[in-house]
Amino acid sequence: MSVELNQFHSVFFEESQEHIDTMERLLMSMSVDNPEPEDLNCIFRAAHSIKGASGIFGFDALGQITHIMENLLDQVRKGQRPLSNDLVDQFLGVIDCLRQVLDSYRNQQDIDWPEVERTTSLLESILGAAVADEPPDDGFGFFDQPATTDAEADDDFGFFDPPAVAQASDEAGWGLFEAADTDTATPTAAQVAGAPGRDGNPVKKAAAGESSTIRVDVEKVDSLINLVGELVITQSMLKVLGDDLGGSNSRLGSALAELERHTREIQESVMSIRMMPVSFVFNRFPRVVRDLARKLEKQVELVLEGEHTELDKGLIEKLVDPLTHLVRNSIDHGIERPDVRRDRGKPETGTITISAAQRGGTIQICIDDDGAGLNRERILGKARENGLSVNDDMNDADVWDLIFQPGFSTAEVVTDVSGRGVGMDVVRRNIQQLGGRVNIASRALQGSTITITLPLTLAIVDGMGVMVGDQTFIIPLVSIIESMRPYPENIEQLAGSALLHVRDQFWPVLPLYQVMDAVPQHTSPADGIVVLIETSKRRYGLLVDELVGQQQVVIKSLEQHYKRVPGAAGATIMGDGSVALILDVESLADVVPTLDEEIA
Repeated sequence: MSVELNQFHSVFFEESQEHIDTMERLLMSMSVDNPEPEDLNCIFRAAHSIKGASGIFGFDALGQITHIMENLLDQVRKGQRPLSNDLVDQFLGVIDCLRQVLDSYRNQQDIDWPEVERTTSLLESILGAAVADEPPDDGFGFFDQPATTDAEADDDFGFFDPPAVAQASDEAGWGLFEAADTDTATPTAAQVAGAPGRDGNPVKKAAAGESSTIRVDVEKVDSLINLVGELVITQSMLKVLGDDLGGSNSRLGSALAELERHTREIQESVMSIRMMPVSFVFNRFPRVVRDLARKLEKQVELVLEGEHTELDKGLIEKLVDPLTHLVRNSIDHGIERPDVRRDRGKPETGTITISAAQRGGTIQICIDDDGAGLNRERILGKARENGLSVNDDMNDADVWDLIFQPGFSTAEVVTDVSGRGVGMDVVRRNIQQLGGRVNIASRALQGSTITITLPLTLAIVDGMGVMVGDQTFIIPLVSIIESMRPYPENIEQLAGSALLHVRDQFWPVLPLYQVMDAVPQHTSPADGIVVLIETSKRRYGLLVDELVGQQQVVIKSLEQHYKRVPGAAGATIMGDGSVALILDVESLADVVPTLDEEIA
């Protein structure tokens, strides 16, 4: 029998990553005084599964570590060894090594064998010298010796059914492999992938009909989403053609309306395939908070809310680094030491809350702490040292915004955690690249809240269509506050630029025709429409000729199909077949003249 096991590597890597994440999550949430037996069993089964599959694929480093790890876990779950904080720390260190080794195998890199040997020696020293005398596990953890007593009857951990009779041996490969010549068959990669369930519970049978999920390559999903986008564009074109007929054919109009409804349903269903719960990001923070709090000698409790809120997979992957930096900042700069908190009348344990919630077509992620809050005087002093233009009359929002300046840090001592002024500017830039924005609210000695607002998906944008001359542009709805036709008396000129006076505030007006080199119908704000825009940098008004209406458009990359256009985040195809640019309101904010909004 010739079997090419490489075809199962991707399944093994994904399943093993899930097992490692499950072990870390359960260890972080486990009470060392009274651990849940099922949690211990789930951790044991995860290590057991990784060990078995590693033996099948010849990933010796993973098998070497998990073999000793599962023996130690077996003692813990049977009550032969008490669970302690130190032991949990050791297990978490082993999990870090497993994750590193798994990445090395996945990326076909050299294994760090000294680190593997160090981890193995550590586990053996905890377990005892008896481990070294154990006979090798020729079954790679998949098969145990025949049961002889009732106490040994559960040694298969629920993974395998009783041995099948000879005539059933041809079912062992589930149709993937040819029948073996002997009575015994080598466990297959399909068994490895199907042994543990996604929730860590054993699966008695691997029948395909019982599985509620399938694994699909992301490229296939992206291709499907792209095709649905093309379908939406084609449907829009048909709708325009139907409108041109003037509604003379009621049957055609009814059919086009039905097509539009079904197309929208298909689009929403396909887009939901890429949606993942933010728990994929949130679940890594208990470990981050635990390790950093211990390092800084602080007591921190982490509260997670809205973990089931769904977000586009592409956004989730790019959110990890910004959120990690913000959480580390909250622990380092926000949460005080226990003695300081006690003197201020606070509980010695600080609280960091990470929450996610959907707000219309956007998602809001908040990092809230009950620490000291931002120090206004220190920020202003540091800004002056860095040569920034500041004054004592600045409102709080503008002062907090200073921490996003490159190289800005109020830390008195540079450590491996913070103090180099590298991070917050990168956080803002990364969030802006995702089409979102970051806002800060702070209360002295009470804490601070950082709010990240993001679109639900990168593939489709809810926008407002506007016209400048004969050209159509799309403004993302998430950035629009309101639109208006201003009165002439509300418009003033300052240094050659128009200012719009709205509710005791002055908004600089940016004529879109100047930026996009278009021929407008109106050059005065009093004659055209001003769309009020809010970005992470500043607020401003965008002068356009008229509003086309709200619509949901499919984003096409300009750089991939044409070239980068300043002020444009992408393009889309309208129902009449014309191309409309999707405006990048953040980059347009850089073109707006810097004006003092505190004009008397």
